Amino acid sequence: LLLLLLLLLLLPLARLCRRGAARLEPAGRAVLITGCDSGFGHLLALRLHRLGFTVFAGCLCPGGDGARRLQREAGGAGRLRVLRLDVTRARDVRAAKELVLSHLPERGFWGLVNNAGISTFGETGWLPMETYEKFADVNLLGSIRTTLAFLPLLRKYKGRIVFMSSIIAYFTLGNGIYSMTKAAIEKFCDALRLEMKKFGVQVSIIQPGNYAPSTKIQPPVSAEEIWSELSEEEKAVYNKEYVQERANFFNSILSEGSTNGNEVVDAMVDALTSPAPKARYMVAKLKEKALVFVCALFPTVVMDSVLSYALSK
Repeated sequence: LLLLLLLLLLLPLARLCRRGAARLEPAGRAVLITGCDSGFGHLLALRLHRLGFTVFAGCLCPGGDGARRLQREAGGAGRLRVLRLDVTRARDVRAAKELVLSHLPERGFWGLVNNAGISTFGETGWLPMETYEKFADVNLLGSIRTTLAFLPLLRKYKGRIVFMSSIIAYFTLGNGIYSMTKAAIEKFCDALRLEMKKFGVQVSIIQPGNYAPSTKIQPPVSAEEIWSELSEEEKAVYNKEYVQERANFFNSILSEGSTNGNEVVDAMVDALTSPAPKARYMVAKLKEKALVFVCALFPTVVMDSVLSYALSK
């Protein structure tokens, strides 16, 4: 027990010493980012480009407005390449790897940022099985698919892997399908982080709070659309008024989100450049962190009571 306490005291000191070391030199190092059409991925691609990294910006729609804006804002420099990357398609991932290999800078492949993700709203029975499969494929299997493809390069260059999670991995308020995928990716990262230590590969998880206005990952929901898509069995259980109340509640949460996506990008950059990156970066408001704290440390019945109260309001 005494040895354990001593270790716990020494760990922060060791981290402080490592943080005093020089930060990474970006020049000549490549990073691949998924989901760069908009949101955090878009902002991160531009930030890393400005820092001097060679950036491979994966976009779902490489000919779309977001991708064109990204190229324009990067000034047409050769260090930022936009590529088609649908993380649900194995052939897109293979093509991305081939492109990276054929354009590797002198210091090699440094980082993979699994940022691509989708979100939606709906109680468990409201969503068809096809939606569950789609979300699992994009948010969970997409990250795993891309990671497995690039692991050999990351091991070779002792690089970094960054995953986009969310505080929603700890609790849910109307978007359980999104919460489910983020909780799963957290466990995947926990296993990967331990396994990669022996290769010198660092794995970090980013856990943003509510940044919906900044990322546009979740547009406001329409009660009419939800109702029209419900099965007859669900319509027999719920009424339009209930659906409207839930939609209003969820939309009010979305409207309270932060518009400053650069706060999250700061954490992502630290995960890629710090001599001592954190395993987890929680970027959230105080009340959001308090909710996570209650969820992690208190009995489930307490958390259920807190969330039930919130939903009733």
